[in-house]
Amino acid sequence: MIPLILDLRDRRVCIFGGGGVGLRKAAFFAGESDVTVISRSFRPGFETHGVECRTLDIAAASDDDLCALIRGAFLVIAATSDRDCNDRIGALCTREGILFNNADGEAGNVIIPSVVRGDHYLVAISTLGKSPGVARYLRMRIRDEWKEIDPMIELQAEMRDRLKETEPSQGLRSDIIWRMLGDPEVWDALRYDRDAARTLALRKYCP
Repeated sequence: MIPLILDLRDRRVCIFGGGGVGLRKAAFFAGESDVTVISRSFRPGFETHGVECRTLDIAAASDDDLCALIRGAFLVIAATSDRDCNDRIGALCTREGILFNNADGEAGNVIIPSVVRGDHYLVAISTLGKSPGVARYLRMRIRDEWKEIDPMIELQAEMRDRLKETEPSQGLRSDIIWRMLGDPEVWDALRYDRDAARTLALRKYCP
């Protein structure tokens, strides 16, 4: 498996299961794609994410009925409490050539990572299903202990623009930017005073 970051605008994601797992998956994709959730019943919360909910007894539905629902979807997620039902949906996705994630049962061909999202960055973390807890732990560590990532990205962008005006060598510009990125003094300044960090970086790396 390889990691990718995908633009899912105008793509349909189909989720089977109206419980807590289905709700988390719906919240993950809501706003980034067209989400349809299919279940016999739905716990409260789906309505807040603007997803389409369709009522269906999945276990009693025929293969033809299920195929009609998943056909045309970019990604299907099985998040019911019945492993056999999830695996059945996965087999239909394989037959139809549709990407599939299984929350509980035989692994599909898509893993949904734990995500840390800033204003200017996105980090996806996965342990390939071996330890979701470790993925969540790493996500929380990055979120809580690296609050300077966004301001560093902004500072790097400004430095690149300034250096283009004064340093003609792309190689030297890259070296300067890299040295600034590894400067603990700049990182420490960003933690307490972004304006002071900017002044420090400009003095040291863009005289």
